[in-house]
Amino acid sequence: MTAPETVEQQQPARAPREPWHGWDTVVRVAGVVVAVIATLVTAVFELELTTLRSGGVSVLRNGESLWTSGGFLIPIAIPVAIGANLVIAWFAVTVTGRRWALGPPWALWTLIMLAAAGTRTTEGDYLLSGDNWVALVMILTGSLAYAVYSYRMILKPVAAKATDSGLSGSL
Repeated sequence: MTAPETVEQQQPARAPREPWHGWDTVVRVAGVVVAVIATLVTAVFELELTTLRSGGVSVLRNGESLWTSGGFLIPIAIPVAIGANLVIAWFAVTVTGRRWALGPPWALWTLIMLAAAGTRTTEGDYLLSGDNWVALVMILTGSLAYAVYSYRMILKPVAAKATDSGLSGSL
């Protein structure tokens, strides 16, 4: 006598469903959107850090704002700009799988910095003054971070071909 058939044995096996092919596009668009939002947030944060001065820590203990103090400029915005821009560039290219994804965050960051450097307040002051060396170096190095990442992406196929052909030792 045989055992009664279970429910799994009575139903014919179904082939696994194919995943929807549109997910690739959704992930690419979402990756670019996240990279653009991250660029917007970090650019504003970097601009705020350009005016941070050494006296800010002492007035913070008194309950005052970091930006109302004196002292020398602290160049913390420079490494933050370099690191954040490299991470955003890596994220955009890695998530989308496309090199063009580097363009929107780079363009947005550059436009925000140019707008901040060229915009006057209602009192006639510039948002980023010409005597704020931290802001000027941050704009230069932040844009160079995107440029260096882009340049390294351009060189990647050349480096792979050079090692495949055995020319890497002779260069």
